[in-house]
Amino acid sequence: VNVGCVPKKVMWNTAVHAEFIHDHADYGFETPSVKFNWRTIKEKRDAYVRRLNDIYESNVKKAHIDVIRGYGKFTADPEPTIEVDGKKYTAPHILIATGGRPAVPSDSEIPGASLGMTSDGFFDLEELPRRSVIVGAGYIAVEIAGILSTLGSKSSLLIRQDKVM
Repeated sequence: VNVGCVPKKVMWNTAVHAEFIHDHADYGFETPSVKFNWRTIKEKRDAYVRRLNDIYESNVKKAHIDVIRGYGKFTADPEPTIEVDGKKYTAPHILIATGGRPAVPSDSEIPGASLGMTSDGFFDLEELPRRSVIVGAGYIAVEIAGILSTLGSKSSLLIRQDKVM
């Protein structure tokens, strides 16, 4: 919800609107001086995500679900039990939502790695970059490259290729 499907769809739809505007003249519409404001869509997108977070949190409370934050692990106890930061919790149903964070290599592993950002950082951008380089060929990389390019960033996609000798 925060840095995945929902905000990406907002940005994808933003790019779709840019494509429609680009094609308007072909359908007889005159659209001189249409300007795109990255900051506006960022603010609206972030507000939408915050609103969804509030809705989800409210639904969890209404369902009388306890949210326990911390490092957790299942125990060997006979009943379903987890231990979080040294305290044990038992319940008939336990969900561990692990979340995830991308692993970022160090500059010693990949020179210049600290100059980049993960796909999560895309949602932190305060302005549309004039130029962008996206490393990878998975669907997230391709979608982000397409969004940035359509909205006006000169974008390049770097793809690893194994060589056959």
